[in-house]
Amino acid sequence: MRLVLTLMVVLLSFSSVAKPLSYYFEQDVKFDPTIPTPEEVLGYQVGEWHVRHDQLVRYMEILAQKSDRINFEVIGRTHEQRPLVMLTITAANKLSNIEQTRQAHLARLSNNNDKAQDEPAVVWMGYSVHGNESSGSNSSLLVAYYLAAAQGDEINNLLNNTVILLDPSLNPDGLARFANWANSNRGMNLSSDPKTREHVENWPSSRTWLLLQHPESRARIAKFHQWKPNILTDFHEMGPNSSYFFQPGIPSRKHPITPDENVTLTKAIANYHAKTLDENNALYFTEESFDDFYYGKGSTYPDVNGGIGILFEQASSRGHIQETINGPLSFPFTIKNQLLTSLSTFKAAIDNRQALLDYQAKFYNQATDLASDESFEGYVVEGASDNTRIKHFLELLKQHQINAYPLTKSLKADGKNFSTHSYFVPLAQPQYRLVKAIFSEQKNFADNTFYDVSGWTLAHAFNLPFSKVKSSWGLKVADKAWEKVATPSFASLTEGYAFGFSWDDYLAPKMLNSLLQQGIKARVALKALTAKSTSGEINFKPGSIIIPAGLQTNTDWITLLNKAQNEFGIAIKPITSGLTSKGADLGSRSMA
Repeated sequence: MRLVLTLMVVLLSFSSVAKPLSYYFEQDVKFDPTIPTPEEVLGYQVGEWHVRHDQLVRYMEILAQKSDRINFEVIGRTHEQRPLVMLTITAANKLSNIEQTRQAHLARLSNNNDKAQDEPAVVWMGYSVHGNESSGSNSSLLVAYYLAAAQGDEINNLLNNTVILLDPSLNPDGLARFANWANSNRGMNLSSDPKTREHVENWPSSRTWLLLQHPESRARIAKFHQWKPNILTDFHEMGPNSSYFFQPGIPSRKHPITPDENVTLTKAIANYHAKTLDENNALYFTEESFDDFYYGKGSTYPDVNGGIGILFEQASSRGHIQETINGPLSFPFTIKNQLLTSLSTFKAAIDNRQALLDYQAKFYNQATDLASDESFEGYVVEGASDNTRIKHFLELLKQHQINAYPLTKSLKADGKNFSTHSYFVPLAQPQYRLVKAIFSEQKNFADNTFYDVSGWTLAHAFNLPFSKVKSSWGLKVADKAWEKVATPSFASLTEGYAFGFSWDDYLAPKMLNSLLQQGIKARVALKALTAKSTSGEINFKPGSIIIPAGLQTNTDWITLLNKAQNEFGIAIKPITSGLTSKGADLGSRSMA
């Protein structure tokens, strides 16, 4: 009987984990009653259910309509066409001149002579890049409500001294998927058993994405460089049996390119998180896990862009409540911790505003001097045989604000020959540190233990030959940096004996597949050949694709070839005779 009563008490205590606003905020915080609370819009208390992305976006829209402190913006869309939302939050008088504020902030990064007087610190708040680490996005409801509705000297001081860029859901598709999972598997009486279905999400989970390979990250990086924030937060979750982590991480596991002053400022900011968590009797730890090597993470990318990136990791309830070694871990508790460190970040930004602004200006203004101290000038990257691959590589560099200059004369560097289809990436540019990081081949560090990886050499990832350029002697480049251009157009093809195209381009297999599906008959040259054309002889390497007129049965085949070369950006070259001057003839058995 006693056991039954105990179980009933436990079940009743788990039947709801809903918490009112008074659970999340200190009693002395006063709110504007004309600004709707999350409950008034959602129909439930924060933490009672996992917020769906559409609900999250709707609440942010309503806050922007009701508050003169908030601008609401859609900066992109996901693969599943969910909006990527960004809120710009500051004092009403600053918001009306926000573009002027942004330009003034960026101007100091190229002129360190001007000391920031009234310039606000820019703070980017980013929540739940992993969709199933949802306490961050759920806490963003409360953060946004606080910024829109709080009253008094403290909030006025914050709004007058910062521009806050609030990104409530870095991974909308993942958040939506996990909210649906957690909510649809939630029982009327909550179960804290870690093995229940609610806590064990099906594959595929709600996590995966890669830097600048998805619309979310492309839109976000573009916005990042429009502002270049002084602080960027990255709210995550970890295993249920942990507590709470905030940076700094393990001191020896820092990328050597990151300035030591970055660590100093990170430690200064950490004191604010510690103070607020201490006041709430929350357990936490620092400096004994996680690292800052790879610059592709949300919390490390700012470190190579003059900002301070801060990782937060909250023990996850992975549902609404879960039994852990520290007792039952409720979803509202995880949300509250993320709210508390959001608010402590704001306090740190105000108190350290001058130091943050001065550090960022020095970071960029020292770039040219630091580059001049290096033993080499930059990097040269070959792109001769694959126009698509080099174009996408250059597009990535440009998204990271890195300039590359076309070679106007061939160059020999580190014993390798580089054609005029190559590009020079100088160290002497504002993104000096990021250039070094992207091309780094460093294999050993003071501490060779990594959370995941130490770096990502971009040219290797694209399989592009590159070398250091140790001297500017003989280096001839264009005056203007590479800019993205439209897909090149090609001369219109007319009837001929045959046509051919190289297999070197990244999109050649895709173009061939498209042609085959439309009924085009093609052959692959197993040997090199030199064919005749109206403009002279053309060399085709082994692997080239030959399309003989005599094999075609589709009457529109020439039209399809013209469409294909313009769509895929690969030149298809006319051949006037089956008799070649070198190598296999077009009717050879080596045409597979």
